[in-house]
Amino acid sequence: MKSFFSTYLTNWFFVLLGGIVLLYAISFAIPSLGTIANISLVVLGGITLLDWLLVFSSKIPLAYSRELQARMNLGDENHVQLTIKNNTWQPIRFQLIEGFPIEKQDRATIYKGFLLINHSKQIDYQFKPTNRGKFEFQHPYFIIASTFGLVSRRFEVESKVEVEVFPSVLQMKKYELLVFHQQKTSQGIKKIRRIGNNSEFEQIKNYVQGDEIKKVNWKATSRRFELMVNQYQEEKSQHVYCIIDKSRNMQIEFEGMSLLDHSINSTLAFSNVALRNGDKTGLITFSDKIGTQLPAIRNNGQIKRIQESLYNQQTQFKEADFELLYQSIRRSVSSRSLLVLFTNFQTEFALKRAIPIFEKINKKHLLVVVFFENTDLAEYAYQPLRQQSDVYVAAVAEQMIHLKTRMMFDLKQRGIQSILTNTEQLSIQTINKYLEVKAKGII
Repeated sequence: MKSFFSTYLTNWFFVLLGGIVLLYAISFAIPSLGTIANISLVVLGGITLLDWLLVFSSKIPLAYSRELQARMNLGDENHVQLTIKNNTWQPIRFQLIEGFPIEKQDRATIYKGFLLINHSKQIDYQFKPTNRGKFEFQHPYFIIASTFGLVSRRFEVESKVEVEVFPSVLQMKKYELLVFHQQKTSQGIKKIRRIGNNSEFEQIKNYVQGDEIKKVNWKATSRRFELMVNQYQEEKSQHVYCIIDKSRNMQIEFEGMSLLDHSINSTLAFSNVALRNGDKTGLITFSDKIGTQLPAIRNNGQIKRIQESLYNQQTQFKEADFELLYQSIRRSVSSRSLLVLFTNFQTEFALKRAIPIFEKINKKHLLVVVFFENTDLAEYAYQPLRQQSDVYVAAVAEQMIHLKTRMMFDLKQRGIQSILTNTEQLSIQTINKYLEVKAKGII
């Protein structure tokens, strides 16, 4: 019975059967065709039976294996390789319905192939997860047919596997290379000359354009008869915290991922750059209550702790409590630090409520507020105007775009550093701001 329910007659069988039926119909006018039709029907039945025996001649006709990473990267193309081998003594045509995780929402992709005896075939595809957490690859299904192609067989291969999707290590390594291997300008990372501002003297060097006049060493200048300046070591081991807002505003999706997930990927890349640069990094998450609090330290295991902490963050679908955040920072962050706050504001009223708290935080620390452009609005603001309603839609969309710019200006007026960016440029803009702050020595 199991073999019966996994048996399917192909289109080619029905084409031949239709031809025989046509012969029977014509035989009413030409009786001699009736004998040919009878013989054809018997031959078709015999070949179909033989074909059925061929496709069921082996219990497991195809060997299947799936190679993938145990930990996948959020928002990146993760490579998956399938290997299919013919275990039978006959050539086989196959169709493969891969057991994609349900989150991929792909039920239409079918991989097809033809395998000779003892031959194998590799199939490669990319899987791009847009959520963190556990993803389960299901059992794949095969539909196979022999060289006759009249009967096909459907069978399942047990190959269920669970993978975890973590914040992207690929993006982290990418920005590390851009920052520390002199590939900056062409990729959007600013090439900022670093000027030390602490009291630890390093050397006296020749003046170059851009050096501060106040650092001119007049005694050395008079001895050498050319301008010489004091150079100081860049201050290291400063405290840098990434603060992630997990309120409902961060659940908005762009490019298939929520703002929270974009911020998490950026936090991992940014924290790695800061650690490699000699600073101590930490993590704070919050919504209506404080979530993760990871103290700023600098050691080999810190980036792994940050990654593990980011893996479990979820949106709380509540309003962000910035007053609670301020009180938590007062208690847990004692020394002056760079605080990079990933958040989002939809209205000026929401920002104005938060600004007094931002000002209090900014008095003791250097606060950088990172919030997001609504890139979907640009499609409406700059679309071709075909009818009167398009004019109103474009006007409202353009007004909302300018609203974000006004928010950024309001923060600047109050001495608060800010970044207004789209999700594509988020990591680059955040790292550039960090390099700028370090170059100016204003932490």
